[in-house]
Amino acid sequence: MTPATSETDAPATLGERSADLVARLRTTFRTGRTRPARWRTHQLRQLRSLLTDHAEDFAAALHADLGKSSAEAYRTEIDFTVREIDHTLEHLDEWLRPEPAPVPEFLGRADAWTVYDPLGVVLVIAPWNYPLQLLLAPVVGALAAGNCVVLKPSELAPATSDAVAEYLPDYLDTEAVAVVEGAIPETTALLEQRFDHIFYTGNGTVGRIVMSAAAKHLTPVTLELGGKSPAFVDRGTDLETVASRLAAGKFLNAGQTCVAPDYVLTDPETARGLEAALGKAVEALYGSDPAESPQYGRIVNQRHFDRLSALLDSGRPAVGGEHDRASKYIAPTVLAGVKPDAPVMREEIFGPILPIVEVDGVDAAIDFINDRDKPLALYAFTDSAAVRERLVAETSSGGVGLGVALAHLTVSDLPFGGVGESGMGSYHGRYSLETFSHRKAVLDKPLD
Repeated sequence: MTPATSETDAPATLGERSADLVARLRTTFRTGRTRPARWRTHQLRQLRSLLTDHAEDFAAALHADLGKSSAEAYRTEIDFTVREIDHTLEHLDEWLRPEPAPVPEFLGRADAWTVYDPLGVVLVIAPWNYPLQLLLAPVVGALAAGNCVVLKPSELAPATSDAVAEYLPDYLDTEAVAVVEGAIPETTALLEQRFDHIFYTGNGTVGRIVMSAAAKHLTPVTLELGGKSPAFVDRGTDLETVASRLAAGKFLNAGQTCVAPDYVLTDPETARGLEAALGKAVEALYGSDPAESPQYGRIVNQRHFDRLSALLDSGRPAVGGEHDRASKYIAPTVLAGVKPDAPVMREEIFGPILPIVEVDGVDAAIDFINDRDKPLALYAFTDSAAVRERLVAETSSGGVGLGVALAHLTVSDLPFGGVGESGMGSYHGRYSLETFSHRKAVLDKPLD
């Protein structure tokens, strides 16, 4: 007979394992192991090697999870993150230099400066739509700042999660960096712990849960959320160019991009021409039957497919509209004649459906945008400098793309983040270092 298991021999609960993990990493941090610049740069180089050595493995995982083509996997996930690492390695010494501050005369002889101080143990929670990039790009900043890191990949991208969990420990310092796989129970257990920063990318519903959990420990958070990012198309623009750039931004990753153009605002006459131009642009990208195109992805799961397919009746399908539940395929779709209160306009679409809403002009477009939650991005396609200036000055959004969609993410020296419902905080490049550091003030007044 097997003896009864005592309480001390009982398997650890999720909460106990999470607490032990955070305590272990905090012990590492307190030794000062992660503070030297040499440790930071070594970890970043190792992270780069992880991505380049296992690029094909990650590309295969991204295809399994989202139907991403190899070209898209490299461009938007693997190479994107490698560029972020390279940019950080190139500038990190410069960023970490103490910055002097002037001292008022009444203090007499003294010096003042600021330094970036690592926060400690940070948690990075990733979404499923770009499950590699949006997990590892924040980690670049966390390591550059000298922190210990817990990575929580998305369970909705299981192949990518498994690949990260398998390969990452062979490259990074396992006393300072850990991967926790799992779903809601594992995430909940992690959120019960005291971290020094939590970085979450995803939706506002979970963002509120993260922020509520963090508040119990007064833990600062970065929330990279989403929202309905509008695109304004002015009358008189080159519609072929506009359609090409809109389609490329909207239908990348089958529309499952937080900064994808969510809907188009334009006047009725321009709308007719744009419909035809978007049809040509989709065909140029994916051929006459996107279902057969190796460059076009799939919806992540059937729950999201069902949600998206229910939105297809919100307007007249000017382009696409075809869908197949078995293969989780929804064609690149343009809906015309969409009313402002249509179902497709009530929530972030996060899929390959582009509604066109007709407005009288830029004044009406600005009012339309300002009457709704602040979006993560705003896009404007116009030849008028005055209109561009008005849209930048008279609306609020996380970022603005003039004449192109999504591209502002690729500029490492620009902060990426939302405002209001679309998030708080920012990262990329130096902004990542700032997010995962405390700007410490130092004053030195000699005793003699």
